[in-house]
Amino acid sequence: MPPPSVRSCSVTKRKGLAGLSLAALGVAFGDIGTSPLYVIRAVLGVHSGAVDPTPANIYGIISALIWILFVVVTFKYVTLVLRADNDGEGGIIALATLVRERVTGRRKLTSALIFGGMFGAALFFGDAVITPAISVLSAIEGLRVPFPEIPSAVIVPAALTILTLLFVTQRFGTAKVGRVFGPAMLIWFTTLAVIALPHVASNPRILLALSPHYAVLFAIHQPFIAFLALGAVVLAVTGAEALYADIAHFGRRPIQLVWFTVALPALVLNYLGQGANLLSHPQAARDPFFTLVPERFAPLLVVLATVATVVASEAVISGAYSIARQASRLGYLPHLRVRHTSATAAGQIYLPGVNTMLFCVVAVVVFVFGDSERLSAAYGLAVTTDFLLTTAMLLALTRYGWKWRAGATIGLGAILGAIELPLFAANIAKIPTGGWLPLFIAGALMLVMTTWRRGEFHIKLIRAQREETLADFLGRYEARPPRRVPGTIIYPHSFQQSVPFALRAQTQLSASLPDHVMLLAIKTAPTPHVDPAERATLRRITSDLPGIIHLTLTYGFIDNRDIPADVSAAAAKFGLASWKLAEATWVLSHIDVRRARGTRRCPRQSEYTATQERPATQKYSATRECSGTRENAPTPIAPMAAWRRKLFAETARHSASPAWRESLPAERTLEISHTVAI
Repeated sequence: MPPPSVRSCSVTKRKGLAGLSLAALGVAFGDIGTSPLYVIRAVLGVHSGAVDPTPANIYGIISALIWILFVVVTFKYVTLVLRADNDGEGGIIALATLVRERVTGRRKLTSALIFGGMFGAALFFGDAVITPAISVLSAIEGLRVPFPEIPSAVIVPAALTILTLLFVTQRFGTAKVGRVFGPAMLIWFTTLAVIALPHVASNPRILLALSPHYAVLFAIHQPFIAFLALGAVVLAVTGAEALYADIAHFGRRPIQLVWFTVALPALVLNYLGQGANLLSHPQAARDPFFTLVPERFAPLLVVLATVATVVASEAVISGAYSIARQASRLGYLPHLRVRHTSATAAGQIYLPGVNTMLFCVVAVVVFVFGDSERLSAAYGLAVTTDFLLTTAMLLALTRYGWKWRAGATIGLGAILGAIELPLFAANIAKIPTGGWLPLFIAGALMLVMTTWRRGEFHIKLIRAQREETLADFLGRYEARPPRRVPGTIIYPHSFQQSVPFALRAQTQLSASLPDHVMLLAIKTAPTPHVDPAERATLRRITSDLPGIIHLTLTYGFIDNRDIPADVSAAAAKFGLASWKLAEATWVLSHIDVRRARGTRRCPRQSEYTATQERPATQKYSATRECSGTRENAPTPIAPMAAWRRKLFAETARHSASPAWRESLPAERTLEISHTVAI
């Protein structure tokens, strides 16, 4: 018998897994879990050309729905793609980055995959806009079944009210939201199974639909109708890509556990129940889901469905947070303000800026489209495009990363391609009637990402030309040391080998150097907390200029960052009491990106002018000016179109500042801004 400590640890792990699984059920499975509400009704409608609910058609449709769940979700995403996490991060950008690391010597392939990852991320944001809009609208419209007297003018305001509450609750974090939504979704999936069981039991012939050959026969006998139906069949797997994007929030094991034990059995059983209901009552085709229960229970089912469809929005919202943070870390988006909402999981985050942007766009879409029927035509294209991009990256990973044999990779591609290519082709037909919406959103986001990436590249080139290494800086003053003045200045700077622009600018302007200079790096560890006793690391710089040190402060991702207090603690630890750090001046370096207007940078001449940022904090702006005739006037630094330069400069203006800056003493904080024209 194991000792009590081992048993206690085992129980704790089981409770942790159970809690994460319940939270994952409430966050990651909402979208795919509400598909039974509308997918069969949509398939039978097939763009208003109704499919007759004959037994052959019913067997074919139910078989197609079940096997697309088996192949695309279970086999591809839950079994294979969830294994391809990148240091715990999921989503198509994480997959593209992982493939780039594993595939060596194939530059064109990796470049294409990275571009595909960017486009896939942009499409995911398109889906993240459509899913909350259509889910909430369809839920509110569902109230017309038991209450047909509800006027149309109430639908949009009610939907916007619910969406507002949904986005406001995001600030509490996916863990807390999941604890609220998890039990609701557990009740929902249980209801899906319970209301279907009597119909399967009364008409067990529907179990024949578990055979895939019925789906094949449906496609052979009615190829055109089957092709159109694929545009609606894909609604059964919307949300599959969110399972992968949400892996950072909960981990692989809880998502897999919930899928195999709760979600998949409930979905398959409900589709079988709807099929059995249609076999016995073909007239139920008008609403195959709500006719599963007696009419007196319909209002209760509508209320439960309303809650479930609201929860469905949570899957793509939390996935959008993860993908936005990945894009920012990889340099495709500006710095974003990130709030960690869990002390145990680094992936549970809240991005206020992304949340606000999503809410605004979703609200506009709800207001413009007004009903779920008009939005349904936009649903599916972004999902199927993401399917193909993910499959391409998965194949590259299996061949070059996981070292599969070529035949195995080709076989995998053939299986997935046989399903996903027809799904994609069927949804291409939706572009004129609404499919343009996710493409428009993705295109706009791609413009922002490519512009930011290109602008950042040119800014790095400029910094490489203008900044000097610490060794060069110290060597330049060894022969003629600058005048030393009393005092201590702290320069926050993340790089150990280069000189902060603010230090170089001050030294050049005043021809002096403080007696004590601290270069301060602030790092984030991939753990929730770092022991304060191990937070500070000191590196003393050996040169003919004494009094220069480099201090590194390392924090956990959930730690509060009181920089002055931790610097004072480090001073006591390393014997720096004579530095009087409590009275030190803090000087920050800032790059101010502006759009060039027919001029270029001067390589040598600099002029520094002082401006006022706010009453308590001074800001010195370092500007570069050129003189000469118009013929000698240089061109902008970066060969970018004028609109791209303006977009990059505006985006840079809204890039978030590190949160730790708020802890610095405003009366002793200066910021030297280096203006770069692009």
